Amino acid sequence: MNFINTLRDIFRIEELKGKILLTLSLIAVYRFMSAVALPGIDPTQLSSLQSGTEGGLLGILNAFTGGAFARASVMALGIMPYISASIVVQLMGIAVPYLQKLQKDGESGRKKITQITRWLTILIALFQGPMYIGAIKTQFGLPDSAFLVGDTTFWISSMILLVTGTVFAMWLGERITEKGIGNGISLLITVGIIANFPAAFLQEVISKTEKSGGGIMMILIEIIIWFVVILLTVLLVTAIRKVAVQYARRTAITNIKDVEGARQYIPLKLNAAGVMPIIFAQAIMFLPITLGQKYPSLVGLTDINGWQYNLIFALLIIVFSYFYTAITIPTNKMADDLKRSNGFVPGYKPGEETANYLDSILSKITLPGSIFLAILSILPAIVFQFGVTQNWALFYGGTSLIIMVGVAIDTIQQINSYLLNSRYDGLMKKGSSNRKSLK
Repeated sequence: MNFINTLRDIFRIEELKGKILLTLSLIAVYRFMSAVALPGIDPTQLSSLQSGTEGGLLGILNAFTGGAFARASVMALGIMPYISASIVVQLMGIAVPYLQKLQKDGESGRKKITQITRWLTILIALFQGPMYIGAIKTQFGLPDSAFLVGDTTFWISSMILLVTGTVFAMWLGERITEKGIGNGISLLITVGIIANFPAAFLQEVISKTEKSGGGIMMILIEIIIWFVVILLTVLLVTAIRKVAVQYARRTAITNIKDVEGARQYIPLKLNAAGVMPIIFAQAIMFLPITLGQKYPSLVGLTDINGWQYNLIFALLIIVFSYFYTAITIPTNKMADDLKRSNGFVPGYKPGEETANYLDSILSKITLPGSIFLAILSILPAIVFQFGVTQNWALFYGGTSLIIMVGVAIDTIQQINSYLLNSRYDGLMKKGSSNRKSLK
């Protein structure tokens, strides 16, 4: 009943309804464009490309693009070059003084950083485009009959369209963030992941209903376990450590200053790094795979479901969790801001001592958070060993599940904020009308 009432409230608010409809419309455009194949290629002969991207790191990349990668779509690169550019700019902000200055310049600095990220996105797309085109022409073994135009024509037209597709996806994401509801870039990735859900689940159902597959009972058990994993992921995303803070509030009464304590807290996330450690670790894991392909004694590193690969993967996630948390959570700045606003942590002096205390807490909670994140990331490989199909196993953890849960929570919180503001405005108007009637 509450759900129905919430839906009714959403569509009563014109602004919120408009934002949701705009978001859905832009997502529909993105999904439509993901199904448009590159001109000059026969989409009916892409079976070898689709089979070559099942499982492994290419399977994860294909999931992020909603299957556009395996369809040789104009959106094959998707929003991933923008994600890469954002990560590079964020990391450069630690060492490049110009970017550090822009980060402190407020809104004007943010706009310049956004512009830098856009140009870097185009450069990365120009680098990734030829790699993708070369792969579909050689690595995946497409027949010559799949290419309907000359080699030079195909390369030039495909490069233009792939870069344009990335820029268009970036524009759609920014419009959703600005005019719609939720984080546009994250929503596009989430929609791409969810687009693979029906086919993956159907494949799992077919696998389990076959002879000796376990039947409907096994599917129900898998669904229950999946819901438990989702619940644990929600706890990981939302868990925080509250650090008590007290603010001095001064009230002037004649010549006496009465200082009252207004208690609040600083929320430190258990998983402050989000999915970034997984993304960093996946990028680094190309190196062990290359070594495994070159040296036969290390062949176990090429199997993404093998224990050697996942052990290294989990350790990298723990390391990158500490690294990314350290560079994105500036405890020194937090302590300085607290000091300037007349706030303090009870029992600790403002400034350096407070910064050291916050850093100590952050280090302690990052360890269990990073271990939990690492276990969640290798969970798809674990469930795969128990007979779950590769595509369905991807929904049991890793980047896909964390992104979906994080985006869902963020979007729901934004919608709830609009609903609360609307109710508050309604109460204010009602109170105002009552006061007028009393007069």
